Amino acid sequence: MKPTISYERMSFAEVPGWAQDDHLAAFKAFVKSCERVLAQARERAGSDKAPSAALVAACVAAGGLKQPTRGTARAFFEENFAVNGLSHDGPAGLLTGYYEPLIAGSRTAEGIYQTPIYKRPPDLVNLVEEAERAAASNGLSHARKTEKGIEPFATRAQIDLGILKGRNLELLYCADPVDVFFMQIQGSGRVKLTDGNIVRLHYDGKNGHPYTSIGRYLIEKGLVAADKMSMGALSRWLKANPGPARDVMWQNASYVFFRELKGAQAEGPLGAMNAPLTAGRSLAVDPAYHSLGTPIYVTAEPGSGEAEFQRLMIAQDVGSAIRGPERGDIYFGSGEAAGRVAGATKRAGTFIVLLPNEAPQHAATDGAHQQ
Repeated sequence: MKPTISYERMSFAEVPGWAQDDHLAAFKAFVKSCERVLAQARERAGSDKAPSAALVAACVAAGGLKQPTRGTARAFFEENFAVNGLSHDGPAGLLTGYYEPLIAGSRTAEGIYQTPIYKRPPDLVNLVEEAERAAASNGLSHARKTEKGIEPFATRAQIDLGILKGRNLELLYCADPVDVFFMQIQGSGRVKLTDGNIVRLHYDGKNGHPYTSIGRYLIEKGLVAADKMSMGALSRWLKANPGPARDVMWQNASYVFFRELKGAQAEGPLGAMNAPLTAGRSLAVDPAYHSLGTPIYVTAEPGSGEAEFQRLMIAQDVGSAIRGPERGDIYFGSGEAAGRVAGATKRAGTFIVLLPNEAPQHAATDGAHQQ
């Protein structure tokens, strides 16, 4: 049964660490979402999929704030949003991290580069909107369209065994299937090609099968101790055991396809809104509970030797494994250092949600068409 949530109005003074946060950094991340929020308001006008008029009005107000400072950014959030404690009967709050990996690759299958990264097949269809794919975690989110109708798409094992070969779907080739597997989990990545150029890849759909944690599988099989499991530990085990690694990765039937970003889009990784992500400020959430573009103040209990985490973030991304009202995945940036932090992040956490104030009548429509 889906958890129910409720909100309890708070004052900003009651938010732990609010006065010390860098509200300008959060504001800049929020503004990156607003272009997509305003575009969706136009594209989906009259639909229940359209952003709320209140969120659209907040984006219009953000566009009117010229040369913001930390002080004016804080005032913006306090004037345009109401802060709310979140209560629910779902799982306890949990925060993890993700990042954008950098791996080596080639445009052609040559030498060590034999593991393909596939682009989206033309017969792949969405059964749910991409931002809602976590809601289909126990069923299919995507499928294959055939002359006879819809049928399940190939599993990870079937794809690895070559079912897509000969269809001209190879986007790039990499040396290590484990690297490709982790890039699929992260949903984006950069690939350094043999000529020295670096290209950026972005999620472009999945085969639709539910995501299964292979880390949990290794724990259940007694191959890695639960208290030693992390993203880094999982990667090390897979690379140290190339024989059984393939069978272990096949336990996760889910498989992600990519597209190459070009031009202005390639300047940074994109979230589920197709808005650029900001390291330390972008948060992947379950959109069944939180609208993308919503500011969420996140607090996390410090682990041993870790600093307290109290920060205003923006809900800008989703993930097949991110399910529940207080489940968050923090984007930590690109490269190895970000990967180490992301891989070690697993903390109990709390969401305090900033809900936009009620929009004045007609403000959302008028504002959206002015952009």
